[in-house]
Amino acid sequence: MLQRSVPWLVLLASAVLEAVWATALGLSDGFSKPLPTVVFAVTATLSMLGLGLAIRTIPLGTAYAIWVGIGAALTVGWAMATGVEPFSVLKLLFIAGIVGCAAGLKALPAGKKQQAAPPSEPARR
Repeated sequence: MLQRSVPWLVLLASAVLEAVWATALGLSDGFSKPLPTVVFAVTATLSMLGLGLAIRTIPLGTAYAIWVGIGAALTVGWAMATGVEPFSVLKLLFIAGIVGCAAGLKALPAGKKQQAAPPSEPARR
């Protein structure tokens, strides 16, 4: 059980790091402020590494959708919580929709990997 959960936990951590690097990118003022620029570089690298590790087990489309969705939801949520972006009930509803869709992708049963079709036999004349 834990073995199957590790890639999902790595993916979740990578999505959180995505929100951190996106926020740091905004705070870097076009990479002119050193601390947010360093935070951006480190967390973006770690986030990408985590995503890369997660897609060894989780299908790329599913992993990417969850990574982007959770990261975007956290980024907007943080911006609203800190007053950078105005709060809106509709915004909150749409963010909940993103998170719900990501949870739905996780909840889907694991599909079987398709096996490559055997090579066809040469045509006989």
